[in-house]
Amino acid sequence: MSYVANTAEQQVAMLKACGARSVDDFFSVIPEAARPRSFALPGPKSEMEVIERFRQIASRNYSHLTCFLGGGFYDHYIPAAVAALASRSEFYTAYTPYQPELSQGTLQAIYEYQTDICRLTGMDVANASMYDGGTALCEACQMALHATGRTRIVLDGGINPVYHKMLDSYTANLSIDFAQTDIRTGPADRAALYDALDDRTAAVIVQNPNFFGVADDVSDIVEHCRQRGILTILSVYPTALAFLKTPGEMGVDITVGEGQPLGIPLAFGGPYLGFMATTRKLVRRMPGRLVGRTADREGREAFVLTLQAREQHIRREKSTSNICTNEGLCALRAHIYLSLMGKEGFKRVAELCHAKARYAMDRLKAVSGIEVLDEHPFFNEFVVRLPMDAGEAAGVLVEQGLAPGLPLGRFYPDMTNLLLVAVTEKRTKRDIGMLAESLEAALR
Repeated sequence: MSYVANTAEQQVAMLKACGARSVDDFFSVIPEAARPRSFALPGPKSEMEVIERFRQIASRNYSHLTCFLGGGFYDHYIPAAVAALASRSEFYTAYTPYQPELSQGTLQAIYEYQTDICRLTGMDVANASMYDGGTALCEACQMALHATGRTRIVLDGGINPVYHKMLDSYTANLSIDFAQTDIRTGPADRAALYDALDDRTAAVIVQNPNFFGVADDVSDIVEHCRQRGILTILSVYPTALAFLKTPGEMGVDITVGEGQPLGIPLAFGGPYLGFMATTRKLVRRMPGRLVGRTADREGREAFVLTLQAREQHIRREKSTSNICTNEGLCALRAHIYLSLMGKEGFKRVAELCHAKARYAMDRLKAVSGIEVLDEHPFFNEFVVRLPMDAGEAAGVLVEQGLAPGLPLGRFYPDMTNLLLVAVTEKRTKRDIGMLAESLEAALR
């Protein structure tokens, strides 16, 4: 590859430093079946032929599925105005707003987004923004470690396993000690969490609702940790915040979450949006961008990037993160979505999600062989036990146009019969009826 400036000797030295024998070693984690069989591209075709070929390939995707999938990413309705406004060239082509005199529109949009997140979470200050919910959680850990000078993080067993995997990858080469309580489908295990704390603990991570859909008030955990000088990091589902107690009300130190439910399509896994909010005390530990509102010399309202001393391009040796570019368009979509919904509209979406999930739970409970697991308080997700492998049952229903939920055996080997079912405002009574009837037929 002539465009790579490294010499053969330099490549050997870099591979040795990474502990790899060859470049191919870096791709060994990709299953053989998922690797490209060949890079030999077909000959040229006309535009019409190419479009038709891609249409045929795209038709193999299950884009028509009625979706009951959740686990951190949800099929919410997105008003048409979100894409229409976010696609305007003033926003779509704008890049980094380092020159405020040329970037007032972009800066104001980011400022308004930050304000939305603060109002939603009840926290003092928000940034704009993280790459996704998992990245935001990793950054929150770094914040806690720097703020406390400690080296240990304790995780509740109800944390999203995708986030946990990202956390492991993100910190693999750092001297951080992680501890996790046992995985269970109920609320956070207070006794186990408290037993895991010691004088080296910088923060405790909990999730609300947790990965299994259980909603919890963690105010007691927050207070217990505060008395020991330990920070609390809470990962949240933003739509649930219109229905549940906010992190600010619970006294949480750092709040993070996945912003995909706020007007961002599922889109095969991205791009998504990580949001982060914290207390005023920790604002200078926060990575990413922060936009502030001020006045110019003539007294006119103006927006600027502020507190840039925390970014690595100003204080490299004291930086806490390599994140300095925000997910601008995704943050804009979130702001437009929340503005369109308004306080009452957003609350109504949350109420519909919960009410329809309750109805779905009742329908599934009535199906012979299906057991609803641990009826703890929940928002819009719950776990059911099937009398067969949940992955096999899901495979049968996918062929019928239904994605019935997330088979938990994909993440936990001892949960092969468990299915995580999520219901949003898009699911109708008919959809839920089809889910119950199709599962009943599959079980027979």
